[in-house]
Parts: sequence; structure tokens; C-alpha cells
Amino acid sequence: MNYTAFLIRRQRLKKGWSQQGLCEGICAVSYLSKIEQGKAEPSGEIVRLLFERLGIDWHDEAESRCGELVQDAFEYLLSGENRLLAALLKSPEWEKLRHSPWLLDCQLLEHCLSPEQLPLDPALEVCMNQQQLALQRRLQGHWEEALRLWPTGWMYLEAGENSYWQGNNAQAIELLQMANDLASQEGRPRIMLDARSFIGNCYCTLHDFFSMERHYKAARRLAIALNEPDFVSSIEYNAASNCFQLGQYEKALAYFESLKAPQPMALHKLALCYEKLGRTKEALAALDRAFVANEQKEALPQNLLFKMCELIRLRLEDPEYLDSEHYGKALTECFALCRENLPMSFCVFHLPWMLEWYEHHRQYKQAYALLMDFPEYHKSSGFNCDESF
Repeated sequence: MNYTAFLIRRQRLKKGWSQQGLCEGICAVSYLSKIEQGKAEPSGEIVRLLFERLGIDWHDEAESRCGELVQDAFEYLLSGENRLLAALLKSPEWEKLRHSPWLLDCQLLEHCLSPEQLPLDPALEVCMNQQQLALQRRLQGHWEEALRLWPTGWMYLEAGENSYWQGNNAQAIELLQMANDLASQEGRPRIMLDARSFIGNCYCTLHDFFSMERHYKAARRLAIALNEPDFVSSIEYNAASNCFQLGQYEKALAYFESLKAPQPMALHKLALCYEKLGRTKEALAALDRAFVANEQKEALPQNLLFKMCELIRLRLEDPEYLDSEHYGKALTECFALCRENLPMSFCVFHLPWMLEWYEHHRQYKQAYALLMDFPEYHKSSGFNCDESF
């Protein structure tokens, strides 16, 4: 069944009309029945008359450039040009798609770009072609079928990013590498940039500094060639954060101190560097700057940046913080919110402080259980749970 037939039937039933009541003077009832079942392809004139009677404003290919708009939109999507796609979706011409045979494409593209990314009504799936169904499966989170239906660089990138946010770095690397390879064949450098950057993020989470740097270097070259300074900044930020996790505090500090207008999260990392290097006054000053910057631009959900910074302040102001119930409660709450709202990489970054708390209070079972939730962390760090607890 095509979408035109689906829309005619749905609108007729919504109005409570019989087939005879709709098609009188336009076509035979038997012909309308075949149209609604997708067994007949009506002429443009019959479709126009049926829609006119149903009160549906409709544009076919001859009346608008809807087909060209959809083609442009898919090209932007597959090339990772989200800013151009977003601008197209807001254009007056795009509104015509809501009254055209391309309505399904219109809705699927809009949903793929929306923050919620909700799937369409499953009843519409009988009208979808293979490409549309792939987008529907992507919106439903059915990644394996989406990749099978539409194995493009963009789709593999989406699947890889999803695995990364879920903390499955090994699977993410495999998917993202396929995204990079397909994007190279398709000639889509921005997809390659995203893929290499996320592969670097995965290795960053795994503390594989050599592999991280290799992919970040490739991503940095692509970002420079595409004139994407924000990508370059993001790569350098992640690399410096990994230096911190590896205990290279001076190297990380050099980067965070070099920022002319640091964002709240960069100031948080700056305070951590100062804390590790025993520079308490400078750490507190960095925290004050982070609070001000975060008020101007909320950086994280649930006011998490404030909570993360407050933990640093508690450690700086109380040398016996590990004996403080207030600190323990704040730490546990902050870590739980990180797990609920942020990628696994944020949790891994804060994992050492949770383990420190458990070890100090001899809560070895809790520490062991926590490490079992982050198997890639203790594997990459060489930490042996069985021997330690």
C-alpha cells in the first residue's frame, strides 16, 4: 500500500464516510476499494478530487519541487550536514511536503533530527519503502535491522554513536570503523570526521592513549580541512582529559590553562588538575569561575556541573573528606546522576573517587560490584578485582 491510498482510507474512516459517499461522482466504489487496498494506481485527477472532497490540501510532483527537496534533505542527512538539513526543514517550501506523496519522508527526516527521535506510528509501516523502513527502525532503536535495510556510512555512524553512549566501546569501535570505511567510499568526509572522532573517544574511555591519539590525529586533519574549529577544540579537550586520567596532570593543566574562554566543563577539569598538583587556592578560584560560567550557560542536566564542582570543593576544604558522611552522600548522589544522565565515559572518569570511598570504608563488595558494571575499565587499567578484593 502506498501512502496516498493509506491517507485516503484513514481520512475517510476518520470522517465516518462510506466508500460510496466519498467516491460518488468521482469513480466507482469498486475502484475506490482497489485504490485503498493499493491494488490500483489512480490518476492524478482522481487523487486530487478525492483529496479535495476529504479536505486534504495536496501537492503532487507537477505542482511543486517536493521531490527535489526530499532528495536534497537525504543528501544532507547522509553527508552529516545537520545544519543545512535543519535550515531546510524550517524553510517555507518544506511545509508543502506535509501535503504531498513525500509526507512520510518529511516526518521521518524531522524525527531523525529532533531531540526526542520518536518513531512514527507503526500503522504507517505498510506504506514505507525500504529506505523509509530503515529510518523507522533506527528511530525504534532496532539497529541490526536498520543497518541491514540501509547499510550507509551515516547509519553505521548512528549505530556506533549509540553503542558509545551505552558504554559498549568494543562494539562502537567496530561500527564506527565500518562507518568510516563506507563514508570514504561514498565520498562523505564529514561522516568520516565524526566516525574517527568517536573512535578516538572510545579509546579515550578505554585508556588506550596510543590508539586514541592515532584516530584523533586523523580526525583533527579532517576537521581542519573542513574548517570545523569546534571539532578541533573537542578533540584537544578529550585528549587533555585522557592525560588527566593517566596521571599526566602537568600536561593536562597546560592545555586547560591555555584556553582563552574556557567552558564550564573545562574549568571543572582545570580545578581537578590544580587539586591533584596541590595548588588549592588556584583550584578554588577555578571552581568559582566554573559556577559563574555555568550560570550563564547550563552545561549539564540536573545541575550536575554544580554537584561535580562541589565534590572538589569538599575535598579541598576538608583533608578528612573520606570520613565525612556529607561527602559520601554527595559523591554517591553525583555518581548516580552521572550514570542516569551522561555517557559511560563520564562515569568512568569519576569511578576512581567512588572506589576510593569504598576502599576507605572497607566496602569491598560494593567496589567489586561497581567494577563489574564497568568491565572495560578494569580490563584497560589492568586492575584485577579478584586479587584486590
